[in-house]
Amino acid sequence: MTVVHPRFRRAITIPLGMTMATAMAFLPTATASASVLPDTVHGVTGTVNDVLASVGKADAGALSYVVNVRPGKAPSAAVKKAIADAGGTIVTSYDQIGVIVVHSSNPDFAKTVRKVKGVDSAGNTRNAPLPAQSTEDLGAPKALTATELAAAKAKADAGQDPLENLQWDLPAIKADKAHEKTLGSGKVTVAVIDTGVDDTHPDIAPNFDRAASVNCVTGKPDTADGAWRPSTSESPHGTHVAGEIAAAKNGVGMTGVAPGVKVSGIKVSTTAGYFYTEAVVCGFMWAATHGVDVTNNSYYTDPWYFNCTDDPDQKALVDAVSRASRYAEKKGVVNVAAAGNENYDLAADEITDPVSPNDGTPSDRVVDPSKCLDIPTQLPGVVTVASTGAKGIKSSFSNHGLGVIDVAAPGGDSTAYQTPAPPATSGLILGTLPGGKWGYMAGTSMASPHAAAVAALIKSTHPYATPALVKALLYAEADATPCTDPYDINGDGKVDAVCEGSKNRNGFYGWGTVDALDAVTK
Repeated sequence: MTVVHPRFRRAITIPLGMTMATAMAFLPTATASASVLPDTVHGVTGTVNDVLASVGKADAGALSYVVNVRPGKAPSAAVKKAIADAGGTIVTSYDQIGVIVVHSSNPDFAKTVRKVKGVDSAGNTRNAPLPAQSTEDLGAPKALTATELAAAKAKADAGQDPLENLQWDLPAIKADKAHEKTLGSGKVTVAVIDTGVDDTHPDIAPNFDRAASVNCVTGKPDTADGAWRPSTSESPHGTHVAGEIAAAKNGVGMTGVAPGVKVSGIKVSTTAGYFYTEAVVCGFMWAATHGVDVTNNSYYTDPWYFNCTDDPDQKALVDAVSRASRYAEKKGVVNVAAAGNENYDLAADEITDPVSPNDGTPSDRVVDPSKCLDIPTQLPGVVTVASTGAKGIKSSFSNHGLGVIDVAAPGGDSTAYQTPAPPATSGLILGTLPGGKWGYMAGTSMASPHAAAVAALIKSTHPYATPALVKALLYAEADATPCTDPYDINGDGKVDAVCEGSKNRNGFYGWGTVDALDAVTK
């Protein structure tokens, strides 16, 4: 079976006003093996727009490639000549990690260059030609009305932001109690590697770190003012994530998990919503060299959901992103990623992937997830986050897997499956939307920023902690969450997923559910 697959990991916008009235769960595309929620919308509400600045009419048939060579030095003259002779044009080179971004119209470019002495691996990062400049507006989220805002504000307790009483996810990880101790340090920055961040939003502007923000869509940093922002026709995904992390506690709107830390936007997704390797590499490298402490990665690197290392093209993509994420960690960055929304067991012997390549002609392929990796989610050193709902159990869509999932955090679920306690009305996650709005989304996309924000609180409490120590504290301070057994999320008498492991570490919740209070007190 072939399905259209959302590119970011993976969430659909739900206007706040709509969900207050309907409490319907709009969740990401499911495969045949996943449990599909009632009242779901399959697809993406909105598209992401950015184009390769170097692309002109002459590049109509060009693809993008990564060529991986020995790290630490500029590409040798021989490698440069071989790239040119094979019809390639170097866009940029990350010499620290030995990753070269190349454009070429030669369909045999990678095959040719792989034979060159000094080239470790090479592969195309996409299957479709480089895009022309275009936008696609599939509809903007409905804004919270003045009436709805007034109603929420009237129910807010003293000291709460107006919409905070709708955020069941804050007390779920004791973030409300943590805020009584500290809001986090303004010296700590979380970079949102995503679809772009609207830094003009009143809940984001007070905490936005411009110096750590950039547009990386071409694979080469674009530092023009506002280049990190989504246009009005683009996905709100990154802006929502940024608000979950660090929406200011300022009497406006909602409150982030770490409302005192800084947040930056690293834009890596194309018009059609693809997160290609060269952009992801650029994002990690920018974070590594611009004072970022934590990155949040709520996506998978296109076009392959799983990248198999026995395929030379896919191996090159794994090599490139691995080098970049490892380099960022060596420079002091904790990398946090979403586990994915297909209810896959990532520790299984095999998984059927029906969506790859998602920019070409997908076909059902059976993969071994220990050898075919979802990147950056399954890369060594990356914190992999599963999603929980308002009742504290695994979200119906969340991927899982013993030894793969590190921690769990609120990402929302169908309100019918996991209903929050009043005054919250929706089982989804409230976040900021571009244009000074707020709305609901759900997915492991929403779980990951909760964990990233808790990591930022740990870094605030322990400013000299290395990434290894921050991760160790994140795991040690997590609240042990035993397996949900049997896991029958929709109550139809059938088991929807199997959890393996102990109370202290298992396939649904990893080391447990993140704890913001412990992050600021231990």
